[in-house]
Amino acid sequence: MEDQIIEKIAHEETRNYGFNLLVREYQERIYWHVRKMVIDHDDADDLVQEIFVKVWKNLSKFRADSKLYTWVYRIATNECLNFLKKKKRRFFMPIHDLEGELAEKLTSSLEPTGDEVQMKLNKALLKLPDKQRMVFNMKYYDEMKFSDISEITGTSVGALKASYHHAVKKIEDFINSD
Repeated sequence: MEDQIIEKIAHEETRNYGFNLLVREYQERIYWHVRKMVIDHDDADDLVQEIFVKVWKNLSKFRADSKLYTWVYRIATNECLNFLKKKKRRFFMPIHDLEGELAEKLTSSLEPTGDEVQMKLNKALLKLPDKQRMVFNMKYYDEMKFSDISEITGTSVGALKASYHHAVKKIEDFINSD
């Protein structure tokens, strides 16, 4: 499917159709990638729209020297990290206060039948630095290869493995602290 999308977006006369295919192909994955970071559904929805606007505006800059989905994920990842940075600055929040706000949204956004272990994992994830949480989410939830995460984040595979290992250790420590 990726090859078909790339072929369509490469030509001016089929670019709109190719973009529609791209959105259909990646929208749900991008939404959940963003949602795991920003927690709030409305924020995630807004961000996903902004991400696809940015993808549209930059389609002509896409060079098929990388995979299309890693290019889209890179845009989504950067937008997500920028959003969280702006949110911290806008509310003059120390990291701890934003973590509390996100934890509150997490608790209120889950169904009453929400799994307690999953809730504890999600709260542990909020304690991680944004970039470390992003790496953990891409590897654990999205089951991405470190090589793809490296292409998305511009970070070496070795550094990503170390970051993932540290995230897992911090999560284990948090979960076992009770």
